[in-house]
Amino acid sequence: MLADTHAHYDDRKFDGDRERVIESMRKSGVGLIINSGANIKSSKTSVALANKYDFIYASVGVHPHDADRTPEDTIDILAGLLLENKKAVAVGEIGLDFYRNFSGKDSQRNWFKKQMDFAADIKYPVVIHDRDAHGECLEVAKRYKGRVKGMFHCFAGSVEMAKELVKLDYMMSFGGVATFGNAKTCREVLAFLPLEYILLETDCPYLTPHPHRGKRNDSSYLHLVAEKIAGIKNITKEEVIAKTGENAKRCFNI
Repeated sequence: MLADTHAHYDDRKFDGDRERVIESMRKSGVGLIINSGANIKSSKTSVALANKYDFIYASVGVHPHDADRTPEDTIDILAGLLLENKKAVAVGEIGLDFYRNFSGKDSQRNWFKKQMDFAADIKYPVVIHDRDAHGECLEVAKRYKGRVKGMFHCFAGSVEMAKELVKLDYMMSFGGVATFGNAKTCREVLAFLPLEYILLETDCPYLTPHPHRGKRNDSSYLHLVAEKIAGIKNITKEEVIAKTGENAKRCFNI
């Protein structure tokens, strides 16, 4: 079973054919999708998608891009979405993005901490977005050791960082970037990581794998990522698909 642990099917790029695309996923061997919220609006639409399709689940949270525009009652809203919907399974995506800095760094840190505290209180896994903030995100994960775990999505850190996250029992997800010609560090991390810490993702509609770069991404392309990982680890694609599917269920308590 292919498991897409980070997707955005509520994105406007799917507005013209969302239902057709989602319905086609089963024929591609996709048995599980986690649709990730990025703010209150997309968290609500993620939950609505999860409640419509039996193989879709939702994460709800505030992305670092939205930190400056997040109302103070957000945690109460997220609590309602999570605790009142069995298909909402994680807090995310949350974290830090010091590449684009669409929100101030202090605001990003503030909402990252609030949502990590929230996840610790309700004992839900987290989906962490980390871009150009590897050191700080790792320190936050360490600070909550034993209280919060989950996944670092679209992992872009080093082998050394991956070793530290394994000690914290975090999983790391990989998507189309693993197939890019310039993704040397990503492939080094995949070679190191034990298979039980690896998840598949698309981040669709973005980051479409080679040789389809430039097209809209969707979960049907996950088999290309699985094939790349299989080659790196010298195992079969079927082994990668089976184990990462098991990992996804374990990570999100499904």
